[in-house]
Amino acid sequence: MKTSFQFKAAFVFAFALFLSSLAFAQNKPASPHDSTSATVAGSIIKIKYGSPYVKGRKILGELVPFDKVWRAGADSATSFTTSKAIKVEGKSLPAGRYAFFVIPSASGAWTIIFDKNPKQWGAYTYKQENDQLRVTVEGKAGPKAESLTYTITPKGFNLKWDTFVVPVSIK
Repeated sequence: MKTSFQFKAAFVFAFALFLSSLAFAQNKPASPHDSTSATVAGSIIKIKYGSPYVKGRKILGELVPFDKVWRAGADSATSFTTSKAIKVEGKSLPAGRYAFFVIPSASGAWTIIFDKNPKQWGAYTYKQENDQLRVTVEGKAGPKAESLTYTITPKGFNLKWDTFVVPVSIK
């Protein structure tokens, strides 16, 4: 009888463990972390970011306000690393690791910021005096992208989310 009880208790415990593992496996993070890396202009470029989903929300002008510093991802500030000095939109950026921010614009140029403090939570502690480099680019309409992604190309990189693309040139 004691063996039967122990067997039943072990079975119930194993079944509960199995069910809880299934429940945890179903939970995707709201903004999974992602990264990309490639060589551009002789430098290894690495971008690490939180990748939020649109989930039916209005992104530009609401979730991501116009004319305000945005972390260009989710959770911690997006991290941009270059192994060698590069030219971003024709301006020099020394080798190093930076926080990457964007100031979106409803009309006109978007501001791209490489900040000397790479370890920040969001843009809450951002200070303009820590900028290593600021450049402007033209954001444009693009195909619908449910999750925020960065893609590195032979000419630079693109930030894509919802229905916009922000191309940044590297030489």
